[in-house]
Amino acid sequence: MLSTAQMLEKYYLVDKLPNIWCAGCGDGAIAAALVRAVDELGIDKNSLTQVNGIGCSGRVGAYQDFDVIKGTHGRALAFATGIKLFKPELTVVAIMGDGDCGAIGGNHFIHAARRNIDLTALVINNRIYGMTGGQSSPTTPFGDRASTALTGSVERPFDLCQLAIGAGATYVARGTVYHIKQLQRLLKNAIAHKGFSFVEVVSQCPIYYGRYNDEASPAAMLRWQKESAVSVTAAQGLSPEELQGKIVIGEFVAKDEPEFVSEYQALIDRYGQEAAE
Repeated sequence: MLSTAQMLEKYYLVDKLPNIWCAGCGDGAIAAALVRAVDELGIDKNSLTQVNGIGCSGRVGAYQDFDVIKGTHGRALAFATGIKLFKPELTVVAIMGDGDCGAIGGNHFIHAARRNIDLTALVINNRIYGMTGGQSSPTTPFGDRASTALTGSVERPFDLCQLAIGAGATYVARGTVYHIKQLQRLLKNAIAHKGFSFVEVVSQCPIYYGRYNDEASPAAMLRWQKESAVSVTAAQGLSPEELQGKIVIGEFVAKDEPEFVSEYQALIDRYGQEAAE
């Protein structure tokens, strides 16, 4: 395993550090889990393309030494799809926030999952729009406050993992920043999976979500992740009432299905052969 110094030297643009994330933000820990997963898989960093969305999570690529594309808001998976189709040999990872993926990018999200295209979607869910002023997002819990919901959100939140499952994703998992070693394993499994992989990471935003909801201590927010987490296996034995307020973590789906790029290439090969004959 790489030491922190070795990880920084190998995978980070050290001249760009320190980062701009707020004190207590989970994005830096998630970025580190990603590079450790990549390193354990033995992937050449020059064969990995990272697509970033807009928002706090979109800054990950500004500090990491991969080929990075900064997409427009909500379009990370559209860019990632094009890259994977044009260069199937690349490992493609799209990093998005909960709003970037679940709101403006929602249509791209469900169709990337439906197609089962071989890429990894990593969504950092801090339950709010953290970079643009603390607006409520599609994952803001019912009743929680934001700059656009000062008396509490009246919208029901998305369960992004269940949405991914319903749309046909063949690998779906959820982790937290507190359970960082488990998150590293989930990311490793997701990247190695042949098909559309979706990993949601429950993270903390002490500056906006925390401040609006009287949870401004990063340590307290991490403690909430620890105490609220329930494994997928344990959750199967609990009632919906018992799961209220809990975070179910682990692997939800891991299955083999026809993969879009492979099927598309097979179609090209077949008709190319027929044309040649």
